[in-house]
Amino acid sequence: MGDKEIILTQEGLRKLEDELENLKSVKRREVAERIKIAIGYGDISENSEYEDAKNEQAFIEGRIITLEKMLRNARIINNDEIDIDTVSIGSIVVVEDLEYGDTMEYTIVGTAESDPSQNKISNESPVGKAILGKKKSTVVEVNVPAGIIQYKIVDIRK
Repeated sequence: MGDKEIILTQEGLRKLEDELENLKSVKRREVAERIKIAIGYGDISENSEYEDAKNEQAFIEGRIITLEKMLRNARIINNDEIDIDTVSIGSIVVVEDLEYGDTMEYTIVGTAESDPSQNKISNESPVGKAILGKKKSTVVEVNVPAGIIQYKIVDIRK
């Protein structure tokens, strides 16, 4: 990730802070206890419980470092920065697939908080890139592996 700016909404910031707090205060303690118990079993050279706990500890510490770096480089998008005239990060956008007539609603977020299952798409995703900076009623073309999809921006809101 380097020193790349991480764009977050207030909700995204809160989720990352909560995850970091949980890892530091709960998960670290749990895994330390597992290691202590595993050491109590004796020879650690062939102790799978010890090995599993050490691997989990390494994962947790790595995630803590990643989250701390993300939070250090975070730029928070405040609600009053969200423009309803053009699509921007934080916008809720309704688009219509011009081929099939389906409408979808997406929230445009930074890559750190994208979650397609929650209709939160990254500003760097194909759809996100295509609609970013566009106005209501604009038709955009999105290159996807299946070909080109045309979307019409139906609505933009906060």
